[in-house]
Amino acid sequence: MRLSRRALLTATAAAGLATAPAAPTPAPVPAAATGDRPRTGFDRLRSAGYSLLHGHRVGIVTNPTGVTTDVRHIVDVMHADARVNLVAVFGPEHGFRGTAQAGGSEGRYDDPATGLPVYDTYLKSGQPLADVFTASGVDTVVFDIQDVGARFYTYIWTLYDCMEAARLAGKRFVVLDRPNPVTGRAALGPVLHKEFASFVGRQPIAQAHGMTVAELARLFNKEFLTKPVALETVLMSGWKRSDFYDASGLPWVPPSPNMPTADTALVYSGTCLFEGTNLSEGRGTTRPFELLGAEGLDGRWAGAVGGLGLPGVHFREAYFAPTFSKFEGTTIGGVQIHVNDRAAFDPVRTGIALLVTAKKVWSGFAWRSDHWIDKLTGSTGVRTMIDAGATADEVVASWRDELAAFRRTRKEHLLYG
Repeated sequence: MRLSRRALLTATAAAGLATAPAAPTPAPVPAAATGDRPRTGFDRLRSAGYSLLHGHRVGIVTNPTGVTTDVRHIVDVMHADARVNLVAVFGPEHGFRGTAQAGGSEGRYDDPATGLPVYDTYLKSGQPLADVFTASGVDTVVFDIQDVGARFYTYIWTLYDCMEAARLAGKRFVVLDRPNPVTGRAALGPVLHKEFASFVGRQPIAQAHGMTVAELARLFNKEFLTKPVALETVLMSGWKRSDFYDASGLPWVPPSPNMPTADTALVYSGTCLFEGTNLSEGRGTTRPFELLGAEGLDGRWAGAVGGLGLPGVHFREAYFAPTFSKFEGTTIGGVQIHVNDRAAFDPVRTGIALLVTAKKVWSGFAWRSDHWIDKLTGSTGVRTMIDAGATADEVVASWRDELAAFRRTRKEHLLYG
């Protein structure tokens, strides 16, 4: 039975509050601060009685990942609490309730569960998005979405666009922090060149940024916005930069339809680059971004990339038939990525090595004709070097200086030990 979107949607203060203004950077919140499992920004906001929101008409930018530890959606929780005057919801790509596939959204509607108006932010920015905030009647815009740590995952640019729009509309902006699921240990990969700015990369940050959304908000506000917005960030407690997502004890809710597990996030900042090629990136399988392949590929690819001795990862010859997207309904060959040492694994280096070896072993290899790979990597460098026969190590070495410069800037905005 095929359900309409509306029918599908219908079916479906004691603790201390750590807030951080735009500047100066506060001291990091150590894991020992609470003596138990990490607590999200929302957990701490609620436990303090929502004092940060008192007297404000509140709108929230969120999606299905905006949940409590017992998987209740924070919009449902806040709407039921008389201490919060929640008047609007703003949905990003995939929508507030998450019913849309990549490149889609849910549009404008009233949420059946709460009756709240839901506004669509997808592909809106600048004054048009500011006008949406103004029309909604909010005083404060709150952001709470789970990120996955990659520059081309669009929610961080929804954050950026909403910060700029809130500034234009004269609204206060509050970011509720959540873990970076692949740790915040280091930034990796090439840095975006401004001439390649798009919705998969508005500003020059590294491909794997190694930051939380609150840290990114502070970086955006200081380094990239035309003028700073009135920003406050509600920090987590108990989270360490070395923590992978499972250390948080938090439930994993897929941030988008093709990000089913935290394992997907682990490889995504490298293997999403295959969106820029004619190979399948695993969409339409149960392991998107972990399965890669194409018609005509065979076990030679797994042998070639496995022979490079990349740390923390094994490659298995695999055959699969995507149910949608590239090669829909066709059995194709390729590899499955098996990460065996998360601490040693470098997703970006691995993604480059997979591109280099795929081009060597498969004569059918091609970049997408729109040069989407350049938007994903942030310049023409990766594509032109691979076409010229560069090794994976040579490609990785090419962004050393720009990455070092970004790491210096990034360090000023880190909030956790």
